[in-house]
Amino acid sequence: MVNNKAVVFKKWAIDYPVIGEHFEYVTDREVTHELKEGEILTRNLYVSLDAYLRAKMRSHEETNLFGRFNLDQVIINHAIGEVIASKNPNIPVGEIVYSYLGWEEYSVIPAGQYVEIIKNARESKLPLSARIGALGMPGFTAYGGLLRYGKPKAGETIYISAASGAVGQLVGQMAKALGLRVVGSAGSDEKIAYLLNVLKFDAAFNYKNGDILASLKTAAPEGIHIYFDNVGGRHLEAALEWMLPRGRVVLCGQIGDVNTQNPPGVRNLFICVPKEISILGFFVMKFEQEYKAQFEKDVTEWLLSGKIVYKEDVTEGLENAPSAFLGMLQGKNFGKATVKIADL
Repeated sequence: MVNNKAVVFKKWAIDYPVIGEHFEYVTDREVTHELKEGEILTRNLYVSLDAYLRAKMRSHEETNLFGRFNLDQVIINHAIGEVIASKNPNIPVGEIVYSYLGWEEYSVIPAGQYVEIIKNARESKLPLSARIGALGMPGFTAYGGLLRYGKPKAGETIYISAASGAVGQLVGQMAKALGLRVVGSAGSDEKIAYLLNVLKFDAAFNYKNGDILASLKTAAPEGIHIYFDNVGGRHLEAALEWMLPRGRVVLCGQIGDVNTQNPPGVRNLFICVPKEISILGFFVMKFEQEYKAQFEKDVTEWLLSGKIVYKEDVTEGLENAPSAFLGMLQGKNFGKATVKIADL
């Protein structure tokens, strides 16, 4: 038995979670090396901070399709760890793995849970954290969401909200590679400069500086064909207003609505009828078999060649995970939000 530092979920959250009330960092949880058959013990290296985790903090009285965290249990998400003990013959000690692990120093992976060995992890030119970013769930969300549901065509215009975030920055670069005109919005002038000067978006605007619809009209004067929605609320309303006939809305996230009991309603849905607009939400794992192999091949090549770049916002130390998570919900992160727990 060893003491295990961890972040524990304590209470359902209605508005923004509060450190110490809804979750807390503890230093006295125990983990055992006496594994059962099929189990694996990992020393955790990186854990992903993702917006969908906020939905898992809602109470049982609210509709929730993401599932919920268990009270007084460690928060679990996509993560990377080093195997330090194993009773799974397919996952030997010393391997670096990707799986669902706790926000904790050590995790026991139960028998039967999905575990992926990261091949050549120690020799790769890409950072380990890429497996929970550009080469992980955010990257796959961008790749599959754009191709399957956006149905992009060269010459079209796409608008992306939260465009400097984990998913948005990749959607924009992939769309550029496919010949689209790319417009993005973000919440700071620094992020806008990054979109324009580094990622080479065709236009971008700070949504905090004035009316969103007016800014979108300026950035895309001829209208938009695709809206990749990471925010919801007023962003979605503006996109619908300025969308061209037979446009497509890809609902990826609604981070603007999730931290309040009374999110602003979208007041112009009726225009989807005469404009023949399609609005589609999606769950990334539903198309894993169809796109996963090609995604890993394409994105690995693009990252190694520099064809696409990927910005990460890495927070050092497990004790800082709660504040980093809250910062991400408030748009304070710049790039994919990740916590580094330990060095390899």
